Amino acid sequence: MTKKPANLIYILPNLFTAASIFSGVFSIISAVNGNFEKAAWLIMLSLIFDGLDGRVARLTNTCSKFGVEFDSLADMVAFGVAPALLMYLFVGYEFGRFGVVASAIFVIFGAIRLARFNVMTVTTEPSVFIGVPIPTAAVFVSLMVLLFQKYGFNNDYGLVIMLLSILVSILMVSNIRYPSFKKIDFSPKHAMKFFVIIISALFVVFMYPIEGFTLIFVLYILYGLVRAAMLMPKSLGKK
Repeated sequence: MTKKPANLIYILPNLFTAASIFSGVFSIISAVNGNFEKAAWLIMLSLIFDGLDGRVARLTNTCSKFGVEFDSLADMVAFGVAPALLMYLFVGYEFGRFGVVASAIFVIFGAIRLARFNVMTVTTEPSVFIGVPIPTAAVFVSLMVLLFQKYGFNNDYGLVIMLLSILVSILMVSNIRYPSFKKIDFSPKHAMKFFVIIISALFVVFMYPIEGFTLIFVLYILYGLVRAAMLMPKSLGKK
């Protein structure tokens, strides 16, 4: 009796995960070689691959425990180590031990964020994220590098990147809720609104890529903070 050949469709989502790792490693090498712009864009490329692997797995019904663990390890490389090293080599080395600590905090808190996410979403997809997702934090740091390099801010305001990285690291392990966009209502009632928003965002990014992406990610991070601040009086009133 011959064995049934393995279904190659199961490999497809893992190929996207592997591509995310490759982009992360390439980003690390680029940062070490002093090509910070390439390193930052490669982290953003990892974000695209990271978004595709899960969606492909769900569309092809090939979700597996191996895929979940592989994805987490990929995220640790592409969105933990790569942005932390990029930040340190870009400005962190100028601040001695503080630069090392800020970079280490980003990696450690990112690992905690991934572990908590895996524990909380064993069987179901979240409608919201508890804390800033590590890919969002990684791309935010990368965009800060791109923005500061473009306008030369790192010469005088390098400390700002370090402080912002610590802030976003804390937000990763916070209990502040952020939208996941995995269960968006695309019914006809809301379709036109989403279409207008997406088209507007694409035009802004097309004209000003770095500034446009930075604005989108800053607004996303601020959304959670503002929402938490608005809900705080209500939660205190219930106690």
